[in-house]
Amino acid sequence: MKLYHAPGSCSQAICIVLQETGLNTEIIKVNARNHLLDDGTSYYDLAELGYVPLLQLDDGTFLREGPVIAQYLADQRPESGLAPAHGTRERYQMLEWLNFLTSEVHKGFIPLLYAVAAGRWVDTARPKLESRYEWINQQLAGKQFLMGDVFTIADAYLFALTGWGKATWMQSVYNANVDFSLHRHLQAWYERVRDRSTVQRVLSEEGFLDN
Repeated sequence: MKLYHAPGSCSQAICIVLQETGLNTEIIKVNARNHLLDDGTSYYDLAELGYVPLLQLDDGTFLREGPVIAQYLADQRPESGLAPAHGTRERYQMLEWLNFLTSEVHKGFIPLLYAVAAGRWVDTARPKLESRYEWINQQLAGKQFLMGDVFTIADAYLFALTGWGKATWMQSVYNANVDFSLHRHLQAWYERVRDRSTVQRVLSEEGFLDN
């Protein structure tokens, strides 16, 4: 398999999932600014919409959309516990989290990442995003991870997104800072996930270990 990945992007979640599963996958870096691969190939030749992640399977077919890719990879290693079994209530609870993170958090960051183009929309978008994080903070009370005591692909996704609001380089370049200071459950969860050896390896490989 091949994963097309832009360091610091949402596809960081997929890199974490790969570390957790131990699946043998070639990671190909995509320049998020010019949409070129290291060999000069246009990423648009593979992904018409130009965004990551993109997973090429061994048979040459592709899977798009991070939550779908994460589920596929987790299901290749069910013993990892990264995704509950199909048909269980827990599986649907995880899907609930993935959909919430996609629509309310991931998309909520977009105006902040494109603040110049968004203009005054940022003034509306930031408080809304912060309110979503306040709710997440409440859900994490008394829990190790989003689903309870087990780390899942939903945690990997939230970690990658939350990093956008915490990393100093994102704040200075994209104005993506979000106030997490009052969210003690969220902050404890973030540090807990960040301390995982798999996450540490991904951050080190991407050059973000000190951010």
